[in-house]
Amino acid sequence: MGQLRIEAVGETNVGMKRGHNEDNFGLVDKLGLYVVADGMGGHASGEVASKMAVDVMADFFDATEADPDRTWPFKMDRSRGYEENRLVTSVKLANLRIFESAQRDPRQRGMGTTLVSLFAVEDGVYVAHVGDSRVYRVREGVIEQLTEDHSLLNDYIKMKKLTPEEIANFPHKNVIVRALGMKDSVKVDTRFESSRANDTYLLCSDGLSGPVTDDQILAIVQNAPDLKTAASNLIAAANANGGPDNVTVVLARWVEA
Repeated sequence: MGQLRIEAVGETNVGMKRGHNEDNFGLVDKLGLYVVADGMGGHASGEVASKMAVDVMADFFDATEADPDRTWPFKMDRSRGYEENRLVTSVKLANLRIFESAQRDPRQRGMGTTLVSLFAVEDGVYVAHVGDSRVYRVREGVIEQLTEDHSLLNDYIKMKKLTPEEIANFPHKNVIVRALGMKDSVKVDTRFESSRANDTYLLCSDGLSGPVTDDQILAIVQNAPDLKTAASNLIAAANANGGPDNVTVVLARWVEA
């Protein structure tokens, strides 16, 4: 990566319509790990699942950093490199922990969470995600969504061409087809992106990507004087547009060291 380092901020807000916040995020700067999780399950269960996802991933990264020879809970996928395997394994472990907890405690039955994560390595970033939380990259004035929503709406869009009006009025927008905690195993989507100076990555729950358009997100990130202001302005924009859900953002930027 040369003389670049990553700096990151995170912020979460309950929004304008919900009684409590089921989102969580994690910034593990020393390990280059950044996570956003959007819990579901109502009552206290959603926030339990999202916090568990963040904590389990951080703990696994910490343990494998201190002891690289530590035995992993899942076999390595030989088609992936070490870093990517490490990230995927942490997500799979989080899924299993949430599932097991929900099986033990009737009050947590049905709890789960979406998850997006970014792992910064020497020459770029690995992205891993499950659900409809998103990762975007802002590079040289262009915003690009790096994840694909695991949602019923996105499945319909892929299967048949929906008009913009049909998409806007789709009755099951909140239905996701993949999440952590639903089964004892989960499929994790990943990708690798080489990074350049000033690349900015945005991890967010659908409380941002729902009410705020990609173009609005781009303008806010570009016009803010720093990442902290950008994060606050993104949340303010979601709430100004109705704030229908909890909203969480993590912004990570490659800067000159």
